[in-house]
Amino acid sequence: MKAARQQAIVDLLNHYKSLTTEALSEQFNVSKETIRRDLSELQAQGKVLRNHGRAKSIQRKNQDSGDPFHIRLKSHHAHKADIAREALAWIEPGMVIALDASSTCWYLARQLPDIDIHVFTNSHPICQELGKRQHVQLISSGGQLERKYGCYVNPSLISQLKPLDIDLFIFSCEGIDSNGALWDSNTLNADFKSTLLKRAAQSLLLIDKSKFNRSGEACIGYLDEVSHIVSGTQPNEV
Repeated sequence: MKAARQQAIVDLLNHYKSLTTEALSEQFNVSKETIRRDLSELQAQGKVLRNHGRAKSIQRKNQDSGDPFHIRLKSHHAHKADIAREALAWIEPGMVIALDASSTCWYLARQLPDIDIHVFTNSHPICQELGKRQHVQLISSGGQLERKYGCYVNPSLISQLKPLDIDLFIFSCEGIDSNGALWDSNTLNADFKSTLLKRAAQSLLLIDKSKFNRSGEACIGYLDEVSHIVSGTQPNEV
Protein backbone atom coordinates (compact mmCIF):
# COMPACT_ATOMS: atom_id res chain seq x y z
CA MET A 1 0.00 0.00 0.00
CA LYS A 2 2.67 2.51 1.02
CA ALA A 3 4.95 1.66 -1.89
CA ALA A 4 2.11 2.02 -4.38
CA ARG A 5 1.05 5.34 -2.85
CA GLN A 6 4.59 6.68 -2.95
CA GLN A 7 5.01 5.73 -6.60
CA ALA A 8 1.68 7.41 -7.33
CA ILE A 9 2.95 10.55 -5.58
CA VAL A 10 6.06 10.54 -7.78
CA ASP A 11 3.90 10.08 -10.90
CA LEU A 12 1.63 12.97 -9.90
CA LEU A 13 4.56 15.28 -9.24
CA ASN A 14 6.15 14.35 -12.56
CA HIS A 15 2.89 15.41 -14.19
CA TYR A 16 2.06 18.55 -12.18
CA LYS A 17 5.69 19.48 -11.28
CA SER A 18 4.64 20.78 -7.83
CA LEU A 19 1.81 20.03 -5.37
CA THR A 20 1.03 21.03 -1.81
CA THR A 21 1.07 18.56 1.06
CA GLU A 22 -2.61 19.32 1.60
CA ALA A 23 -3.49 18.54 -2.01
CA LEU A 24 -1.67 15.22 -1.84
CA SER A 25 -3.39 14.39 1.44
CA GLU A 26 -6.79 14.95 -0.16
CA GLN A 27 -5.84 13.07 -3.30
CA PHE A 28 -4.91 9.90 -1.41
CA ASN A 29 -7.37 10.33 1.45
CA VAL A 30 -4.68 10.07 4.12
CA SER A 31 -3.45 12.49 6.78
CA LYS A 32 -0.94 15.22 6.05
CA GLU A 33 1.40 13.53 8.53
CA THR A 34 1.33 10.37 6.38
CA ILE A 35 2.09 12.42 3.27
CA ARG A 36 4.96 14.17 5.07
CA ARG A 37 6.45 10.79 6.00
CA ASP A 38 6.07 9.62 2.40
CA LEU A 39 7.73 12.76 1.07
CA SER A 40 10.59 12.48 3.57
CA GLU A 41 11.29 8.93 2.40
CA LEU A 42 11.00 9.89 -1.27
CA GLN A 43 13.30 12.86 -0.77
CA ALA A 44 15.91 10.66 0.93
CA GLN A 45 15.71 8.40 -2.14
CA GLY A 46 16.34 11.36 -4.43
CA LYS A 47 12.91 11.17 -6.09
CA VAL A 48 11.28 14.44 -4.95
CA LEU A 49 12.17 17.75 -3.32
CA ARG A 50 10.30 19.20 -0.33
CA ASN A 51 9.97 22.92 0.21
CA HIS A 52 7.65 24.97 2.47
CA GLY A 53 4.60 22.70 2.53
CA ARG A 54 5.03 21.65 -1.08
CA ALA A 55 6.74 18.88 -2.98
CA LYS A 56 8.43 19.22 -6.38
CA SER A 57 9.37 16.71 -8.98
CA ILE A 58 13.04 16.33 -9.79
CA GLN A 59 13.50 17.13 -13.45
CA ARG A 60 16.90 15.63 -14.17
CA LYS A 61 16.71 16.66 -17.83
CA ASN A 62 16.75 20.40 -17.25
CA GLN A 63 18.88 20.27 -14.07
CA ASP A 64 17.16 23.34 -12.66
CA SER A 65 14.60 23.07 -9.87
CA GLY A 66 16.08 25.62 -7.48
CA ASP A 67 14.37 28.59 -5.91
CA PRO A 68 15.53 32.10 -6.87
CA PHE A 69 18.18 33.68 -4.65
CA HIS A 70 15.77 36.19 -3.06
CA ILE A 71 13.50 33.33 -1.96
CA ARG A 72 16.36 31.31 -0.49
CA LEU A 73 17.53 34.40 1.35
CA LYS A 74 14.34 34.40 3.44
CA SER A 75 14.31 30.66 4.16
CA HIS A 76 15.64 29.77 7.67
CA HIS A 77 17.37 33.15 7.64
CA ALA A 78 18.00 33.35 11.41
CA HIS A 79 19.63 29.92 11.48
CA LYS A 80 21.74 30.73 8.42
CA ALA A 81 22.94 33.98 10.02
CA ASP A 82 23.94 32.08 13.17
CA ILE A 83 25.82 29.46 11.14
CA ALA A 84 27.59 32.20 9.16
CA ARG A 85 28.61 33.94 12.40
CA GLU A 86 30.15 30.71 13.68
CA ALA A 87 32.03 30.25 10.41
CA LEU A 88 33.87 33.55 10.89
CA ALA A 89 36.18 31.77 13.36
CA TRP A 90 37.79 29.90 10.43
CA ILE A 91 38.79 33.11 8.62
CA GLU A 92 42.07 34.85 9.42
CA PRO A 93 43.92 37.84 7.93
CA GLY A 94 46.13 36.95 4.97
CA MET A 95 43.96 34.04 3.80
CA VAL A 96 42.63 33.44 0.32
CA ILE A 97 39.07 32.17 0.64
CA ALA A 98 36.38 31.24 -1.88
CA LEU A 99 32.65 31.70 -1.31
CA ASP A 100 29.87 30.12 -3.32
CA ALA A 101 26.63 31.83 -4.38
CA SER A 102 24.55 30.40 -1.53
CA SER A 103 22.35 32.57 0.67
CA THR A 104 24.25 31.30 3.74
CA CYS A 105 27.54 32.62 2.34
CA TRP A 106 25.83 35.94 1.65
CA TYR A 107 24.99 36.13 5.37
CA LEU A 108 28.65 35.39 6.08
CA ALA A 109 29.75 38.17 3.72
CA ARG A 110 27.48 40.63 5.52
CA GLN A 111 29.19 39.81 8.82
CA LEU A 112 32.73 39.57 7.49
CA PRO A 113 34.99 42.21 9.08
CA ASP A 114 37.03 44.53 6.90
CA ILE A 115 40.31 42.61 7.16
CA ASP A 116 43.20 41.91 4.80
CA ILE A 117 42.00 38.82 2.93
CA HIS A 118 41.37 37.78 -0.67
CA VAL A 119 37.86 36.57 -1.51
CA PHE A 120 37.06 34.71 -4.73
CA THR A 121 33.37 34.22 -5.51
CA ASN A 122 30.84 33.57 -8.27
CA SER A 123 28.10 35.38 -6.33
CA HIS A 124 26.82 38.72 -7.64
CA PRO A 125 25.15 39.67 -4.29
CA ILE A 126 28.35 38.84 -2.38
CA CYS A 127 30.35 41.01 -4.79
CA GLN A 128 27.94 43.86 -4.11
CA GLU A 129 28.28 43.37 -0.35
CA LEU A 130 32.07 42.97 -0.18
CA GLY A 131 32.60 45.80 -2.63
CA LYS A 132 31.93 48.07 0.35
CA ARG A 133 35.01 46.77 2.25
CA GLN A 134 38.27 48.69 1.87
CA HIS A 135 40.71 45.95 2.88
CA VAL A 136 39.05 42.89 1.34
CA GLN A 137 40.61 42.07 -2.02
CA LEU A 138 37.62 40.91 -4.06
CA ILE A 139 38.00 38.62 -7.07
CA SER A 140 34.87 37.81 -9.08
CA SER A 141 34.69 34.70 -11.23
CA GLY A 142 32.94 36.83 -13.82
CA GLY A 143 31.18 35.40 -16.84
CA GLN A 144 27.48 35.36 -17.65
CA LEU A 145 25.18 36.47 -14.84
CA GLU A 146 22.37 34.03 -14.07
CA ARG A 147 19.96 36.41 -12.34
CA LYS A 148 17.71 33.70 -10.89
CA TYR A 149 20.55 32.35 -8.76
CA GLY A 150 22.61 35.53 -8.47
CA CYS A 151 25.67 33.69 -9.78
CA TYR A 152 28.19 34.16 -12.56
CA VAL A 153 28.88 31.27 -14.92
CA ASN A 154 32.37 31.23 -16.40
CA PRO A 155 33.49 28.34 -18.65
CA SER A 156 37.11 29.42 -18.04
CA LEU A 157 36.87 28.85 -14.28
CA ILE A 158 39.66 26.25 -14.05
CA SER A 159 42.20 28.41 -15.90
CA GLN A 160 41.13 31.38 -13.80
CA LEU A 161 41.89 29.44 -10.61
CA LYS A 162 45.41 28.38 -11.67
CA PRO A 163 47.22 31.40 -10.14
CA LEU A 164 45.11 31.26 -6.96
CA ASP A 165 45.97 29.11 -3.97
CA ILE A 166 42.63 28.82 -2.18
CA ASP A 167 43.20 28.28 1.55
CA LEU A 168 39.54 27.72 2.38
CA PHE A 169 36.40 27.13 0.31
CA ILE A 170 33.22 28.00 2.19
CA PHE A 171 29.97 26.78 0.68
CA SER A 172 26.48 25.45 1.28
CA CYS A 173 24.34 22.97 -0.63
CA GLU A 174 20.75 21.97 -1.34
CA GLY A 175 21.01 18.81 0.73
CA ILE A 176 22.95 15.81 1.99
CA ASP A 177 21.34 12.47 1.27
CA SER A 178 21.52 9.31 3.38
CA ASN A 179 24.62 8.16 1.47
CA GLY A 180 26.58 11.33 2.22
CA ALA A 181 26.25 12.79 -1.28
CA LEU A 182 26.14 16.59 -1.49
CA TRP A 183 23.47 17.93 -3.83
CA ASP A 184 22.62 21.25 -5.42
CA SER A 185 19.49 22.46 -7.17
CA ASN A 186 21.20 23.25 -10.49
CA THR A 187 24.33 22.41 -12.43
CA LEU A 188 25.40 26.06 -12.68
CA ASN A 189 26.28 26.32 -8.99
CA ALA A 190 27.13 22.63 -8.59
CA ASP A 191 29.95 22.81 -11.15
CA PHE A 192 31.53 25.79 -9.35
CA LYS A 193 31.29 24.06 -5.98
CA SER A 194 32.62 20.75 -7.25
CA THR A 195 35.64 22.46 -8.81
CA LEU A 196 36.48 24.50 -5.70
CA LEU A 197 35.94 21.52 -3.40
CA LYS A 198 38.68 19.66 -5.26
CA ARG A 199 41.13 22.59 -5.54
CA ALA A 200 40.94 24.27 -2.11
CA ALA A 201 43.35 23.27 0.64
CA GLN A 202 40.41 23.01 3.07
CA SER A 203 36.65 23.28 2.81
CA LEU A 204 33.95 24.42 5.19
CA LEU A 205 30.33 23.36 4.60
CA LEU A 206 27.65 25.62 6.06
CA ILE A 207 24.39 23.72 6.27
CA ASP A 208 21.17 24.55 8.09
CA LYS A 209 18.84 22.06 9.71
CA SER A 210 16.48 21.84 6.72
CA LYS A 211 19.12 20.28 4.45
CA PHE A 212 19.71 16.88 6.04
CA ASN A 213 18.35 13.78 4.25
CA ARG A 214 17.65 15.75 1.10
CA SER A 215 18.84 15.40 -2.45
CA GLY A 216 18.72 17.67 -5.48
CA GLU A 217 19.37 17.93 -9.20
CA ALA A 218 23.17 17.91 -9.42
CA CYS A 219 25.75 16.14 -7.29
CA ILE A 220 28.61 18.28 -5.94
CA GLY A 221 30.65 15.56 -4.25
CA TYR A 222 30.60 13.63 -1.00
CA LEU A 223 30.72 14.54 2.66
CA ASP A 224 34.02 12.73 3.20
CA GLU A 225 35.64 15.28 0.82
CA VAL A 226 34.72 18.13 3.19
CA SER A 227 37.22 19.22 5.87
CA HIS A 228 34.73 20.77 8.32
CA ILE A 229 31.03 21.48 8.64
CA VAL A 230 29.20 24.16 10.59
CA SER A 231 25.60 23.46 11.55
CA GLY A 232 23.36 23.89 14.52
CA THR A 233 22.63 20.16 14.68
CA GLN A 234 25.80 18.35 13.57
CA PRO A 235 29.42 18.05 14.76
CA ASN A 236 31.85 20.68 13.51
CA GLU A 237 34.31 18.27 11.94
CA VAL A 238 33.97 15.22 9.71
